[in-house]
Order: sequence, then structure tokens, then C-alpha cells
Amino acid sequence: CNLTGWWENDLGSKMQVLKVGNDGTFSGEYHTAVSSAKNPIQPSPLVGSQHLDEDGQCTFGFTVNWKKFSDSTAVFVGQCFNGGDGKEVLHTSWLLREKVDSEPDDWKATR
Repeated sequence: CNLTGWWENDLGSKMQVLKVGNDGTFSGEYHTAVSSAKNPIQPSPLVGSQHLDEDGQCTFGFTVNWKKFSDSTAVFVGQCFNGGDGKEVLHTSWLLREKVDSEPDDWKATR
């Protein structure tokens, strides 16, 4: 699976992976279509790593820092699959950590 290029999810969020290095590291931008932040959404930087695999169905992970419009960070992990129609498909899971004002509020900080 070649992660380089544009990817779009079911909610209309898009990410652009600029280049995957020989060691599997990559960077790019995430353009989320959904947010609970009060500020206008802006493209956000992402950095990640891909496990390069001979069968092409690699695993990967990346972090998005929403610093341009929110006090939160998200991590995504996933795998690339070669779909039945010949297109590559990414399946991911994510965690979002929002900033809270105190340790007692820690329970509500991660989604």
C-alpha cells in the first residue's frame, strides 16, 4: 500500500500524505470535516510511521496536532487493505485527547 497522496473518510475528512520515506516515516496534513472546537477548522499537521510489508497490506499509525484551532491531539492506527475492486482502502481507529483544566477532570479528556 502506498500511503502517499489524498485519502478521504466516510465523514468527508481528508488527509494528504506527502511522502513515505524508506524507513516508513511520513508526514502531511489532516483536513477534518468534524470538530467540537469553537474555533474554525483548519488543516492540521500529521506525522506517522508505516510498517512496510511485502504483501502490501501494511499497518500504520499517525498523530495529528490540532494546534491551529484546538487544544487537542489525536492518534490513529490502522491497516491498508487491497479492496476487491482493486482500490486500496484504509481502516483506522482513533483516540482524541482534549485538554482539561484539572486532574479530577482527566476522566472526560479522552474520546
